[in-house]
Amino acid sequence: MIIIPARIASSRFPAKVLYEINGTPMVIATAQRVQAIDEVVIATDSQEVIDVAKSYGFEAVMTSVHHPSGTDRVNEAATILGVAQDDIIINLQADEPFIEPEVVQKLKELVSKHKNDPTIMINSCYKRLPYPKQNDPNLVKVVTCQSDFALYFSRSLLPYDRDGSHPMIKAHLGIYGYTKKMLERFCQLPKAPLEEIEKLEQLRALYHGYKIAMVEVDSKSQGIDTLEDLVRLGLA
Repeated sequence: MIIIPARIASSRFPAKVLYEINGTPMVIATAQRVQAIDEVVIATDSQEVIDVAKSYGFEAVMTSVHHPSGTDRVNEAATILGVAQDDIIINLQADEPFIEPEVVQKLKELVSKHKNDPTIMINSCYKRLPYPKQNDPNLVKVVTCQSDFALYFSRSLLPYDRDGSHPMIKAHLGIYGYTKKMLERFCQLPKAPLEEIEKLEQLRALYHGYKIAMVEVDSKSQGIDTLEDLVRLGLA
């Protein structure tokens, strides 16, 4: 199951999930991109989003307005829907209207590979980008071991290219996969100091000793965080 958390409030971009991308609300455009891969459900705190989802033929569930993160919203939605403990859940952000279906499929296969490993809490993906001349803290970087398990995520440039010879970085895509059991365990963990410093919730899993399995993907998709992103992409 693919669950798309769609919170209506956004300090940087109010009602972003309903902003129209080529005539289609952003959350719907995202859902349409991946509906051939698995069942898609939209998890929201807004009756307006539910009404829009239903008008386009997508299932939507109402969740609490008090969730601190999209992950908690996805977990509540999965519980409401009665998702079994071993079922696979893909957490896809509503602001990814250009995500390639192949990326989501590859992540789903990674979760299937690791679904019975109790040491792994999260599965996710990255793409390679040229090492930037200037750091963008909105672009999250990840370093991995030789087996593609995450060692650390950061908003800072990572790794630090001391000699100026490192040509690429691994840019994290904010798409997550787990079983319901993995997801519940993650949401029950206390927040971690590193998570609070970087404002990256995936660091909670690493801090508490769990593994995050990563897979490299080929993606040109860009998430839409702000109105400036829309201008840059020629959509506003």
